Amino acid sequence: MQNTAANSLRSAARKSVTASNPRASTATSTAAPITRRHFTTSPTTNKAFFLDTLRKNHTSPTSTHKINGPIGTHVSTSPSEELEKPTRFLRLIVFGKPGAGKGTLAQRLMKKYDLVSVSTGDLLRKHIAERTDIGREAEEIVARGGLMPDEIVLKVVTNELDSLRNKNWILDGFPRTLGQGELLDAHLNKHNMPLTLVVNVDVPDDVILRRISERWVHPSSGRVYNMSYNPPKVGCLDDVTGEPLVKRPDDNPETFARRLEAFYEATSPLLSYYNAQAVHGQASRKALQHPHQVSFHRPHKLKLATLSGATSDENWPHLDELAQQFPALKERTEVLRMRHSLSDSIVASGLGAANAYRPSQTQAAQ
Repeated sequence: MQNTAANSLRSAARKSVTASNPRASTATSTAAPITRRHFTTSPTTNKAFFLDTLRKNHTSPTSTHKINGPIGTHVSTSPSEELEKPTRFLRLIVFGKPGAGKGTLAQRLMKKYDLVSVSTGDLLRKHIAERTDIGREAEEIVARGGLMPDEIVLKVVTNELDSLRNKNWILDGFPRTLGQGELLDAHLNKHNMPLTLVVNVDVPDDVILRRISERWVHPSSGRVYNMSYNPPKVGCLDDVTGEPLVKRPDDNPETFARRLEAFYEATSPLLSYYNAQAVHGQASRKALQHPHQVSFHRPHKLKLATLSGATSDENWPHLDELAQQFPALKERTEVLRMRHSLSDSIVASGLGAANAYRPSQTQAAQ
């Protein structure tokens, strides 16, 4: 009787575990023969058992953090690292009307932070000078006066960006159209290094027109001066070299109007595209990913900010505050050294003032 009761209890317990946990059913399959009822308990149990089998048969490497190969080949780190790594680094694009101060703001970021500037113009000139395959093709197009195809510019930019994994960077001069933006996103998302910040410097048109009419530049360095709010120390001479400043040929109302029209036509759809990403996020799972490759990644959400100050001095604190939200972005060594020296000077002057104050206190007490 006792053996019969014990056997009945064990059988009931086994059935209870099997009904509530599909994994337990597979674990006990060696003790009990597999029958049809193991797979027909309920639709929910069947689905859970199927997914559990897929996870066991699909083991992803966990030592690297990237997506490579064809669409759907996903190689990732642990879930916690996947959620944090894409947003730790500053990968920035700055948009703005011609004359809005994009270059000035980018230079300030570069001066303060350990940030790499990726300029499409500089990269193309480098390829042309080095006579690479891309450079020779670009040189022929320039000689004909044609526009550089998106594919060539994309190849030049992405080759550079691929070498900057786990780096902070700002992209200058690309993308300029919606098509270029989509091509760039496809490449960056494939390599799991998406854009993290897009900034639109939105300065009123009349302010820009007044600004460019008063703008002077140093040709060899690109330093920009404005006679209203950033004049040179000596009239029309560069502060560093003392060389004469010049006016840009396109710093006139007619050219500005044409450039402004081209900006609105090309950039407005691009800003709408990035605004949609900032609102809805970017799914990290590809549409063509095989369903057996189960992933549990949260969508990446792009930050989009508009700076509407009239001058770079007004916009800079807000841009600096945005940059500080990315933990991997560090200040340059010389900036930290200067800050520490300033702090030491303040402390020393405070101690000196305190020491000078004590004798007078003593004399007063006497």
